[in-house]
Amino acid sequence: VLERASARETAMRVALGSVARRFLDELGIVIGSRVTRIGPVADRSPAGDVSTLNIRADASPTRSLGKTEEMVAAVAQAREAGDTLGGVVEIVAGNVPPGLGSYAQWDRRLEAPIAAAFMSLNAIKGVEIGLGFGAAETPGSRAHDELAPGRGRRVAYRSNRSGGIDGGITTGQDLVVRAAMKPLATLMQPLASVDLRTGKAASAHIERSDVCAVPSAAVIGESLLALVLAQAVLDKFGGDSMEELVPRLRQWRSAGTSI
Repeated sequence: VLERASARETAMRVALGSVARRFLDELGIVIGSRVTRIGPVADRSPAGDVSTLNIRADASPTRSLGKTEEMVAAVAQAREAGDTLGGVVEIVAGNVPPGLGSYAQWDRRLEAPIAAAFMSLNAIKGVEIGLGFGAAETPGSRAHDELAPGRGRRVAYRSNRSGGIDGGITTGQDLVVRAAMKPLATLMQPLASVDLRTGKAASAHIERSDVCAVPSAAVIGESLLALVLAQAVLDKFGGDSMEELVPRLRQWRSAGTSI
């Protein structure tokens, strides 16, 4: 059970995701990730340009844009205590065409496959898109995105609280997904458990464990989102080759359907 439930299975999803990433690159869709929290340390700095997000995040061992030293210190403190830390990762996709997904069928609303993909990742306990859980405590007047006239007959959004998906369909803005990862359960200071052979109280086995795997989860999350978006693009535009698909997407983008 321990081995089959291990996060090692994500290696294959990252490998498959690299193919989806290459496909999306050809369509101009970019994906990046960063860590916005490790344990008690939160990084609230803006993500900025998606096309350079990974370059900036890769410069930090914690994939943080503004709290690297504090996060490293928190991990070191947890290691000294024989403990582990969780955190929050943020995955952003840019230049996503509007209209992916569906408002009509519950299982084709784009939030559904995205949430399913991230919740299937080991140790992930919560997923939000855009304002997410923050919308529960925000008045409606400040939770939704207002519209304004754009260029020509297009419509522009004044904000992106929806995280790039509204009513199950992409809006054309950056698609922002965050996932909360719990601390790893394999502790050097083992938790109380039960010996199934005797039924008596016992301590859990001590296993080799990382103190914090949140930065790795961010990179895995890029592949998960890439796989979902690649399928959504194919569902929308179809075709058996890039020669078929690319002109359809180009026409869609130029037909006034983007914001």
